[in-house]
Amino acid sequence: MPELPEVETVRRGLTRLVIGKKIAAIELIYPKIVTGDSKQFKQQLTGQTIEAIDRRGKYLLFRFSNGLTMVSHLRMEGHYHLAVSKEEPLEKHTHVIFRFTDGTELRYLDSRKFGRMQLILTGTEASVPGLAKLGPEPTEAAFKKAAFYQQLQRHHKAIKTTLLDQTAVTGLGNIYVDEVLWLTFIHPETPANELTRAQTDFLHDTIIRELDWAITLGGTTVHSFVDANGNAGAFQKKLHVYGRKGEPCDRCGTPIEKIKVGQRGTHFCPSCQKIGQVRFE
Repeated sequence: MPELPEVETVRRGLTRLVIGKKIAAIELIYPKIVTGDSKQFKQQLTGQTIEAIDRRGKYLLFRFSNGLTMVSHLRMEGHYHLAVSKEEPLEKHTHVIFRFTDGTELRYLDSRKFGRMQLILTGTEASVPGLAKLGPEPTEAAFKKAAFYQQLQRHHKAIKTTLLDQTAVTGLGNIYVDEVLWLTFIHPETPANELTRAQTDFLHDTIIRELDWAITLGGTTVHSFVDANGNAGAFQKKLHVYGRKGEPCDRCGTPIEKIKVGQRGTHFCPSCQKIGQVRFE
């Protein structure tokens, strides 16, 4: 599933490609991608202009000229492609086509059909269940150390599971949780409330830094992620543990192990990341 760096990369690319474009027509090849009345979805967006594209966690927020917002979640395999004209052949798994007045088309592709689009009034994002529970964005302005520590103190479950649930901080998925825990020497099964304040502060700073770096490199392409221009990310070349089972740890040479934590495949170094240890270098 695309995580925050990948979704932010898509947002930035789409911003350059489609802001200011006016919708002439919408074709729903697979209407179930739309949550709610698909006919109303088409009626309300036809004739409208895309004014901005924002992001909240792993959700894209398309802002339209009539005060409506399209909430788009890419889920496992969803991605957007801008076709220069309607003559461009449709790629396999194209499910939604936004036809613009300038002749270009924004196409949504999704091999698993898990992605969803929902139309809401701008400003009512909290009415969307997935958005309502999200914690702060991983930025210095929104993500506060004291609040993060207090949030972790409420959880007895594993820190891996706690970071994945999106309430303590939003945007982290399986890849980046494994990476930030390796960078901070924290075993993924460590109960969240057993982290010290110093460990929590270290983890906080590492989350911000790692996600920023991943965005700079265009995200991580492990399976099928591409940006709005069809380009793969480059951060997969910087991964220390994710997807590296059996390979030597970049710090100590110990083979990376893979276990299940909360039903999620989890990579870690058994030497660098031990339950109960506190390390900062």
